[in-house]
Amino acid sequence: MARGFEDHCWRDVVGPEALAIYRAYEREIYVGERPALLAIDLYNLAYGGGAHPVHELIKDHPSTCGEFAWAAIEPTKRLFAAARAAKLPIFYSTTDTSATVMATERRVNRVDERSWEIRADFAPQPGDVVVKKQRASVFYGTPLIAHLNKLGVRSLIVCGESTSGCVRASVVDAYSNGYHTVVVEECTFDRHLLSHKVNLFDLHHKYADVMHVEDVLEQLR
Repeated sequence: MARGFEDHCWRDVVGPEALAIYRAYEREIYVGERPALLAIDLYNLAYGGGAHPVHELIKDHPSTCGEFAWAAIEPTKRLFAAARAAKLPIFYSTTDTSATVMATERRVNRVDERSWEIRADFAPQPGDVVVKKQRASVFYGTPLIAHLNKLGVRSLIVCGESTSGCVRASVVDAYSNGYHTVVVEECTFDRHLLSHKVNLFDLHHKYADVMHVEDVLEQLR
């Protein structure tokens, strides 16, 4: 299915003037050669409180992405299935709970170890790699690049959360390290739609190709 470069979720918040300013960034978008799937922080904490509006949950679940996290479950399951069918290397990130340095200084829930486990829908399989990180980017202070190099990975397909936080930081570092990167729109999410949309817009025009899940699946097939 042919799509326009700006045929994405941000069209209702990014006006014609801004689109005109960024027109010079228009280009062909595609899944790069020898890709791996990189799943950012798909841990239980992000789904806390269930599929409800975040503002209703935030008092008891300050780190939840609520309904946005739950809406991304089914498309992300399809992305994982396609990646496994194509025999792509699969990498996950989660929080290094042994660290005294955390990704941010924001207030978070009192949590147990299970909060940082990857959600069962996307459970790591034998041969997958789980990278534990102390900062927002999965590249910072971790052996991720060594793993990618060993497997000959040349490009990345990214899903997970949050769009404005750990996804953005990781994508910028992927770009800085020379990886062609795709961000899957329906498989990323944040605590607020405005933040999600604006950050996808920014990443798409500077650091990555934002693609719809259907288009990624088609290219993987």
